[in-house]
Amino acid sequence: MNLLFFGDVVGQAGCDKLRRELPRLKKELQAGIVVVNGENSAEGNGITPHSADHLLDSGVDVITTGNHSLRRREIYDYLETHPQVIRPANYHPSAPGAGWYLYDLPSFPLAVINLQGRVYLEQSCESPFDCVDRLLDKISCPNVLVDFHAEATAEKLALGFYLDGRVSAIVGTHTHIQTADERLLPKGTAYITDVGMCGGRNSILGVSRERALERMRTGLPVRFVNDPEEVELHGVLLKFSGQPGRVQEIVRFVVPADKN
Repeated sequence: MNLLFFGDVVGQAGCDKLRRELPRLKKELQAGIVVVNGENSAEGNGITPHSADHLLDSGVDVITTGNHSLRRREIYDYLETHPQVIRPANYHPSAPGAGWYLYDLPSFPLAVINLQGRVYLEQSCESPFDCVDRLLDKISCPNVLVDFHAEATAEKLALGFYLDGRVSAIVGTHTHIQTADERLLPKGTAYITDVGMCGGRNSILGVSRERALERMRTGLPVRFVNDPEEVELHGVLLKFSGQPGRVQEIVRFVVPADKN
């Protein structure tokens, strides 16, 4: 089984680019499962029922999120009725929705876990290490993908080595910058610090340069606007081997912006 994972989809332009390219990518890369991080898929940030539906209708099977997952209150009820859209599992138990999902294909069941880091992120949550230990005790599926939505590289690497040999793959999201460290860890778990984003190449993390620069230069409140120009898709291809729970290869890729 081949699995496609895409980094943070930013705004309507990111959703539209993914919809245009996904059928071709699934065919060319022979991918049977698609997982995306959709926490910034709504304009501005956050995720809404509209942006989630757009991704699912485009051929996405599971949507993970992160620190903006609950920013839009209209998503709360949607999380309860759409279990394939998950928020970080280490949120408070009162949070709507769930933190993991079993995509139960008869030929290839896959458990997807969403976790959020605690270093440099404003939102407090349970230790991702303790949370994932508890989840793995009750998840019997051999194929486990973890989206670790975190700011600090060290925290991502630490969780990677902590889970090495216990999960199939751990992919980092949140920074919107694709890292060049994709590899199989010593005990066989596929790893990358950050998958990147599906957003404007010449933006600042998907946000209009002018708005982001104004915020950083002045320190004053600025309403962010997503940059819809020159949208790229950043992702990884996970090639699962015949051995249950093991990834044979992780391949990083970029789908360039449309030519004018």
